[in-house]
Amino acid sequence: MAAGEQLHELRQRAHDAGIEGNSKMTEDQLREALRKVGKGTEPQMAKREAKS
Repeated sequence: MAAGEQLHELRQRAHDAGIEGNSKMTEDQLREALRKVGKGTEPQMAKREAKS
């Protein structure tokens, strides 16, 4: 999978998980936020924590 496709897939997964407004997040931030949501963190809290 090309890098652009992989990033698009991560953004789609983040959107599906309830992480809104993820277009400016990096790949690492998206992965961290998705990991936190998977462990039960609220989506927007996971987004804030991943971006800090």
